[in-house]
Amino acid sequence: MRFRNKPWAADFIADNSYYCIPDPESKKGKWSEIFGNDNPIHIEVGTGKGTFVTEMAKANPSINYIGIELFESVIVKALEKAVAADIPNVKLLNVNAQKLSEYFEAGEVDRVYLNFSDPWPKTRHEKRRLTYKGFLDLYNEVLVPQGEIHFKTDNRGLFEYSLMSFSEYGLLLKYVSLDLHNSEFEGNIMTEYEEKFSSKGFPIYRCEVKYPE
Repeated sequence: MRFRNKPWAADFIADNSYYCIPDPESKKGKWSEIFGNDNPIHIEVGTGKGTFVTEMAKANPSINYIGIELFESVIVKALEKAVAADIPNVKLLNVNAQKLSEYFEAGEVDRVYLNFSDPWPKTRHEKRRLTYKGFLDLYNEVLVPQGEIHFKTDNRGLFEYSLMSFSEYGLLLKYVSLDLHNSEFEGNIMTEYEEKFSSKGFPIYRCEVKYPE
């Protein structure tokens, strides 16, 4: 996927370091200090334009949220939302999620959100899927014992693959929906992609899994 270059993005990110944290390697093990409290930390891997992580932070002030996004031209949109929201419990990292363990200590994260991740449908790209066992290892390194992954997608193939991947890894299934918007689930906050796909009538798949003791 190509993203339109935004020449002003780097300066905007640098000018708003309160929200988009520079040098996150130096913050490893210190995120409670950054937030100024000991509240649980939830991270969204692939935060996109930031609607989900910002709205979650608004709705849950007793939880700290960190959105992780690789592309500068995308995270700058999330940063605009965070600045406009003017709330202390959301931060952003413009980094590669493959290096999660360089940014967080073991047990520093309570929950991982994966929302509408790239499905990477070709078999040769399996290792790039955010629910591949290599990524499950990474999440396990930074999550608390029995930490959770909450996963949403419109892609049935990716959802089926992910359920298999979770099962083979030994994760415990807590919740599953094959049509989230027509379920009894309460408190759902939609992402930009979710609004787009659901408006076209596509079902949204969702599950919650946790690591065993």
